[in-house]
Amino acid sequence: MILLWIALLPLLGVVVPALLGQRDRVLSTRITAIAPALALLLTFSQVPALLDGETLRFSVGWMPELGLDLALRLDGLTLLFNLLILGIGLLILLYAHFYLSPEEPFDRFYAYLMLFMASMVGIAMSDNLILLWLFWELTSISSFLLIGYWSHQSDARKGARMALTVTGAGGLALLAGLLLLGDMVGSFDMNVVLASQDVILADPRYPLMLVLVLLGAFTKSAQFPFQFWLPHAMAAPTPVSAYLHSATMVKAGIFLMARLHPAIAGSELWSVIVSLTGTITLLYGAWFALFKTDLKGILAFSTVSHLGLITVLLGIGSPMAVLAALFHILNHATFKAALFMSAGIIDHETGTRELKMLGGLKKTMPVTALLTTLAAAAMAGVPLFNGFISKEMFFTETLATPVLGGLSWLLPVLATLGGILSVAYSLRLVHAVFFKPARKTPPKSPHEPPHLMRLPVEILVGLCVVVGLLPGLMASGVLSLAAQAVLGEPLEFHLSIWHGFNLPLLMSLAALAFGILMYWRHPDLRQLTQPFASVDARRVFERTIINMNQKADWLINKIEGHSLQRYMGLLLLSALVMGVIGLAPIAPLTGKLGNQPVDAIVLLGAAMLIFGGIATAATHRYRLISLLMLSVVGLFVALTFARFSAPDLALTQLSVEVVTMILLMLALFFLPQQTPRESSPLRNVRDILLASALGLVIASLNYAVLTTDTSSISDYFLANSKPGGGGYNVVNVILVDFRGFDTLGEITVLALAGLAIFKLLNRLRLFLPHSDGEGRVWSPDRYPAILTSISMALLPLALLVSAFIFLRGHNMPGGGFIAGLVTAVALILVYMARGVEWAQERLDFPFQPVAIAGVAIATLTGLGSWVFGYPFLTSTFAYFTLPLVGTFELASAMLFDLGVYLAVVGATLMILANLGKVTTAHRPTLEPSETEPEASSPDKETR
Repeated sequence: MILLWIALLPLLGVVVPALLGQRDRVLSTRITAIAPALALLLTFSQVPALLDGETLRFSVGWMPELGLDLALRLDGLTLLFNLLILGIGLLILLYAHFYLSPEEPFDRFYAYLMLFMASMVGIAMSDNLILLWLFWELTSISSFLLIGYWSHQSDARKGARMALTVTGAGGLALLAGLLLLGDMVGSFDMNVVLASQDVILADPRYPLMLVLVLLGAFTKSAQFPFQFWLPHAMAAPTPVSAYLHSATMVKAGIFLMARLHPAIAGSELWSVIVSLTGTITLLYGAWFALFKTDLKGILAFSTVSHLGLITVLLGIGSPMAVLAALFHILNHATFKAALFMSAGIIDHETGTRELKMLGGLKKTMPVTALLTTLAAAAMAGVPLFNGFISKEMFFTETLATPVLGGLSWLLPVLATLGGILSVAYSLRLVHAVFFKPARKTPPKSPHEPPHLMRLPVEILVGLCVVVGLLPGLMASGVLSLAAQAVLGEPLEFHLSIWHGFNLPLLMSLAALAFGILMYWRHPDLRQLTQPFASVDARRVFERTIINMNQKADWLINKIEGHSLQRYMGLLLLSALVMGVIGLAPIAPLTGKLGNQPVDAIVLLGAAMLIFGGIATAATHRYRLISLLMLSVVGLFVALTFARFSAPDLALTQLSVEVVTMILLMLALFFLPQQTPRESSPLRNVRDILLASALGLVIASLNYAVLTTDTSSISDYFLANSKPGGGGYNVVNVILVDFRGFDTLGEITVLALAGLAIFKLLNRLRLFLPHSDGEGRVWSPDRYPAILTSISMALLPLALLVSAFIFLRGHNMPGGGFIAGLVTAVALILVYMARGVEWAQERLDFPFQPVAIAGVAIATLTGLGSWVFGYPFLTSTFAYFTLPLVGTFELASAMLFDLGVYLAVVGATLMILANLGKVTTAHRPTLEPSETEPEASSPDKETR
């Protein structure tokens, strides 16, 4: 359960700022930080078990048929990422408290940030491929919200859309790859996958699976050619940038490659694709970081470069390369978070991030200058800082790898070039901001920030120095555990500052020397790049999206032709052709069961159904008459269900029919009585032939199915309805027990539809003619006395019937759905008879909470089974005895049915009551009558 709490606490932290709102910023920050702090402490509490060689797991069955379980794991790799996600996340919360202005909606920011944190913790702890993908997509959504937090800015909106599009598309590719991977090994369980490398590499689908998985990883971690979205995510507030670039989203793709490394790495295809992609990304990001003038732009492209470095190491794949990759993940997170927060401090205290307006800040911001210089030194790989050690390990591995065969010498050369560029842009970042004289005056007078705002930077820079001076501390700690989790076995290694004079040291010294030289000649390099036109990735992306939309519109117009009739005709014609092809091989349509006897009642019902159907189509231009004919069809369908022993379906059909008729009557009240004649006689003949042919095919198919003796799942339900669900009413037991998850989804959709319609109809004002199409004036009696009297008598009776149907539904015909419809119809009758104002005075409560409460009760009923260790929505029942009452049954499914009842009542009334009270104003008809009653005057409202 501890693993479950580690994953749930950040998710629960999302609710805290939402509940507190804008009341007290200090209190909100402190309480919000409690959840990740507790999760971090719980993570630390499991370290002794991990040091003993254990891999901690927690699993609860969720959807076993789909291979999806709520399965969590905590090993060394998860520990490393949880420490980064939760630890840096807490520092970001503290930093954001001072960074955001008092006018900012900080509660929304904290909620988005906690959702982002929970998503990343979920990725790190997932022990199931599908569960990992669910959290993966949640990071895309939460990062979209964070990047677009300043939604009033165009750059923020465009950057958020770009990030969501690229990472979302990669997520779809990843889903396909994970499904293939799970099919290869026969399970989505992470343990099975990680132990099946031989099976995976031998599968002919391995190349396709690898490309799809790497597409997901490369898009999320901004690897070439998907690197363009990350710099434009800088439109987010700096706390978001610091978190996204150091410990969370961009590291998700790196985590995925590390997590699946034991399963899908080890092939030449892996080495070539991953190493080459990482090398190109390393050089691309470093080169463009050298020429950016925005502080966050420099850091963004440097992030791209360092992610490429880690990817190269994972592509090389040797044990020491994997160790170097994990070490650089940790180092990069510390110095990059510190640098982004330093850039935010500079922006916060000077009002700008542009280098041309910054300079000489060492005098006014000496402490910030020192911290930024130390963090930049770590990023550049200067000795005595953590970045130097992991970069030397990188140089060492590039020298030993045979990835490129005869061109293996090229990889260390390119790695050294990347190191040179890293030194150059790091030096430029520090020198231009703190030591070089400013060319322009910044908007604000520079000064040091509050100490607590600078404290996270001090902590992270301190870690950069401590790890750089004492790297041996990492060997027996988190780094050793992470390497063991990836490699599958303990790795003996020794980290130290000095390894003697060797080629990697010479590469590091060359990077430092040539990097300083490159920065010294930076103006010459800039002049060389000026003839080349710069490409704005955001504009290219927006133009691409617009072109895709235009081409999609053109294709849709060509296919559909703006004709619903043609579209439906093609759809029905396709169904007809497929139906004929499927039925053609069947010689006799009549199976062994033969035909049921036909009596006069069945013939009468069939004749009325045929008459109602034909009459509905024939009178479709006269909407009210067509509606009456349609009600005849609905009534006889209900009678058909009753005739063939389906009382539950009959009651449901009858209740739905009444609600539907009321809804259509209310809607048609605002529409013309007649529709224009639009179809030619030839088109009508074509439609009749198509409909008749399709009707014959469907009737033939039904006839073949009904007369054929086939095995059915209904036998299982009939046999297990009472023993398993505690009820004799098989239909109700299916709805609330066997297929309860389907029902939960249906009432959720119903509640959402009710809420959407309520919002659409709220304060809607329509113009209503005061007479019909033939000039007949509507009755001035808005509330007829007969209807009023009948409604008052029927209301208590209908509610009593509703309660009776609800209580008996588990063993007799009835249930929450039917009872909810009966209650809704009774209440709507009061609205119609007495008017909205009169009804609302006596029913003084909103219907939205009723529907929401229904969905909540049904969901909590399902969650309650988890408390007792059973799968979601497992029901139970027992018998009790009371004096005078006798023995009776109580089932937990009744609580679920209560949720269904409330959801149906709330959603139905939200739709019908609000449609019935749409405010309308009279509009004169084209041929008004000479005399109009007083009720038709324009200054009166009609409900």
